[in-house]
Amino acid sequence: MSAKIGQLQTLLEPAVTALEFELWGIEFLSQGRHSTLRVYIDSPEGVSVDDCARVSHQISGILDVEDPITGNYTLEVSSPGMDRPLFTLEQFAAYAGEQVQIRLRLAFEGRRKFKGVLNGVDGDDVLVVVGDEEYMLPIDYIDRANIIPRFE
Repeated sequence: MSAKIGQLQTLLEPAVTALEFELWGIEFLSQGRHSTLRVYIDSPEGVSVDDCARVSHQISGILDVEDPITGNYTLEVSSPGMDRPLFTLEQFAAYAGEQVQIRLRLAFEGRRKFKGVLNGVDGDDVLVVVGDEEYMLPIDYIDRANIIPRFE
């Protein structure tokens, strides 16, 4: 997790929790002058569009006052959805047995993309089985990880 994401999480989590949601994760996509701050929220009852609007209104006020991001950006509040992104070791552990797609910031054993079965965590490593081989991917190397939805 980058320092910027950690700062945003510390700043926004109390407000999201006060509205009775879990702050699932944060993405900041810097694309020149058009950056996006995406905040994922979750709840055992699910997340509606109205829930996202309520949380967006609350955290928008905090961001306006604290001003942790320089420049212009678009704030998006969303549920994690079926192809939910995974951000923490706890989330990776909870979804063991699921199919995942993982993209790394840095190459690991000559690869940056992995698609396979999430096999849990070991220390600070995420275990992924691709074919017959298990990889221990350092969480700090992971740029993006998503569950691959199952349609049955």
